[in-house]
Amino acid sequence: MIVALLNQKGGVGKTTLALHLAGEWSREGKRVTLIDADPQGSALDWSEQRARDGFPRLFGVIGLARDTLHREAPEMARDADHVVIDGPPRVAGLLRSALLAADLVLIPAQPSPFDGWASGEMLKLIEEARIFRPQLVARFVLNRCAARTIIARETAETLAEHEPPVLAARIGQRVAFADAAQSGRLVAELDDASPAAREITTLAHEVAGLAP
Repeated sequence: MIVALLNQKGGVGKTTLALHLAGEWSREGKRVTLIDADPQGSALDWSEQRARDGFPRLFGVIGLARDTLHREAPEMARDADHVVIDGPPRVAGLLRSALLAADLVLIPAQPSPFDGWASGEMLKLIEEARIFRPQLVARFVLNRCAARTIIARETAETLAEHEPPVLAARIGQRVAFADAAQSGRLVAELDDASPAAREITTLAHEVAGLAP
């Protein structure tokens, strides 16, 4: 399965979720490749930091911020159980290529007024991609949710009957994610019983269940 994390809005946690999904599936024994399609290269930086600190490689990270992604990603998928694409913000050609490559698109979003982050342009690009890939599955995933906030509940309720729908799994606003990123690690490596680690496990299982 090729999973792309995409949102034209920056700062919604695409890289964090991409790394942790790849890491969770790797911990389960899956063969995983992560494609860093963001010109900023944050996932590559994470991988290099991990190597410098002497931690073992869990999965391969490949830089591929090119609009040929839809041709190259399926080739990589032949030798992997899952390919995870950490997509770019605001680069239309790359976004379109990632959409054409993906089996599943996850749109990370922070709880906020619906019109503030449900990018009409992003949804339009998904509909365009479905002309060529009618089987393309898309889901919103709520990320950086403050505990028990009214706005998080209202956002989830707004999306309950929306297309694309929202995943049941939600990821909290937790310091553990920033702590892990600084040393090239995952939250489960810091504490596999932590709320952050449990949330990632729940998310990974729900996403894997959407495999075509």
